[in-house]
Amino acid sequence: MPLGWKLLGKDVLVGVLTVAAVVAVYEAGLSSGETISALVAVVAAAVAVSLLLSAGLSFVALRPLEELEDTAERVWRGDFGARVPPSLLADRDMARVGNTLNLLLDGIERDRVRMRRLAAQIIAAQDEERARLARELHDSVAQTLAALVLQMSALRRDSSDPRLEAQLELVHTIAGEALEEVRLLSHTVYPRVLEDLGLEAALEWLARQTREAEGFAIEVLAEATPRDLPKSQAAALYRVAQEAVRNAARHADPRHVTLSLHGDDGWLTLEVADDGRGFDVAQAEQRRPGMGLFAIRDRVALADGRVEIESVPGRGTLVRAAVPIADSGRPA
Repeated sequence: MPLGWKLLGKDVLVGVLTVAAVVAVYEAGLSSGETISALVAVVAAAVAVSLLLSAGLSFVALRPLEELEDTAERVWRGDFGARVPPSLLADRDMARVGNTLNLLLDGIERDRVRMRRLAAQIIAAQDEERARLARELHDSVAQTLAALVLQMSALRRDSSDPRLEAQLELVHTIAGEALEEVRLLSHTVYPRVLEDLGLEAALEWLARQTREAEGFAIEVLAEATPRDLPKSQAAALYRVAQEAVRNAARHADPRHVTLSLHGDDGWLTLEVADDGRGFDVAQAEQRRPGMGLFAIRDRVALADGRVEIESVPGRGTLVRAAVPIADSGRPA
């Protein structure tokens, strides 16, 4: 039955009950005084019953509409798995609206899955290209510079001309600095230690490099990671650590930073905590939504993970990222 007919039927039913109650009083044949008092009592009772009946029938009639509103609100909050449930109370038009909304949400979900798959493939291709470029820098350019440094050292030892020896010393120094910069660039583009030795070693390398470059204390507290941790998840967590440490070094002026890695309840969690200046997370995200610290959320989401950022001005920052892991992959 359409919603309009439901509401009209409810009003008609309430009116009929009220009239029937009044007629029943008159037909009882009471005296005029008794009839008036009885009529007042019956009308009051009829009004109360009418209100209760009206509220109950309105709830039943409007329930399908409330389910539509509830589903829309859940989707707005990010629950894309929400669907309008089937209802025996829904009329044909309301049921058609619910089915149409479900079809629309199914299409959106398929598009989201397809976009996530494409984005994951793009990031995987970027990581492969980064790894290839890093190998080229490390195995080709860095090796050539290393050979040049050795040749400069040999020429400097064999030289008997003080002026030439001074020039060779300068070239040797420049070549050595270029070699270190190329090695650092190679690891920055894609840390081979992540590919060769795993996430823990990569975090230790990141801490060591940051300690030498920035001067503040940084430590790594890591449990044994799963042996079969996928590359996409390891790379996502490493990028979180890299971006969080870089953000702390640039903006927070911390004295101490801690990288914690631990597994629990099927999740591998990385926490990066600093005792720096801190900031207002909501204001920063509104002002700079593309900030690297917020952009890593999308990267981790592609690995089916999640990222939380907690910070208070003057009380430091905590970045927590977690990715799902299989229990069977944990070390014994």
